Amino acid sequence: MTLYGEIRSLAEKKNALILAHNYQNPQIQDAADHVGDSLELARVAASNSASIIVFCGVHFMAESAYILSPSKKVLLPDITAGCPMADMVTAAALRAKKKELPNAKVVTYINSPADAKAESDVICTSSNAVKIVQNIDADEILFVPDKNLGNWVSRFTDKKIHLWDGYCPIHALITADEIIRIKQEHPDALLMVHPECSPEIINLADEVFSTGEMVRFVQKTDKKKIIVGTESGMIHKLKKAAPDKEFILASENFFCKNMKKTTLEKVLAALKSEEPVVTVPDETADRARLALEKMLELSR
Repeated sequence: MTLYGEIRSLAEKKNALILAHNYQNPQIQDAADHVGDSLELARVAASNSASIIVFCGVHFMAESAYILSPSKKVLLPDITAGCPMADMVTAAALRAKKKELPNAKVVTYINSPADAKAESDVICTSSNAVKIVQNIDADEILFVPDKNLGNWVSRFTDKKIHLWDGYCPIHALITADEIIRIKQEHPDALLMVHPECSPEIINLADEVFSTGEMVRFVQKTDKKKIIVGTESGMIHKLKKAAPDKEFILASENFFCKNMKKTTLEKVLAALKSEEPVVTVPDETADRARLALEKMLELSR
């Protein structure tokens, strides 16, 4: 039996659901039950009947799955797969900032640790951040931790937004000069980028989308050639969604080593041993769950 066959057979036997983020390696995406962005996977984690969730992503994603489904066993095939952006906010630092801004509601990007989520009023993802900020009952927002996503959101609201000084190091690697060069090389191509990119990159883009929105866009657009300004794993998902179109990665620097730590061998090992397990302390999980559930409510 192939490695893929072993994984699928064991997942069925153990009533395990395999979730993979859009940035995962192609073979991981192909072995998963669901492939999507953070919002899509959060919804699946909250609504499925599996006994085990194997989360092919990074640590904060597995934490979120556990928070939304505490009765399930959540496995992260490589426990060292973290997120530098998530590490840029701590619960202690957020509590201190909340004291400085007592009138602000805290909107925290899902790319954050569980204890920071527990200090938040509502969570958001890149696909629903604008809607969340527009819908939350507050005129003043503390947006944590991604300043680039927060800056993008600020373009769609008159609310006062305080930006945390966090960012995605991968999306920060591309420069405006690189974008201008690749657009000149492909003048007939449309450029779509992720809102984790810097404002100067966003200003050069034709479209700004979360990864889930990118998939929906390429399925309906008449454009046949698209430059993709986000992590390299997205190309595989887009090719499957729209095989008639040509996709060009905006930069070879768009490669997240943490996302690529997951391998088929590690997924199979996790299913066999039911480790490594990701959990969140009850008190933290209970508070974080309220913020995640608020997100699901406001993004309907």
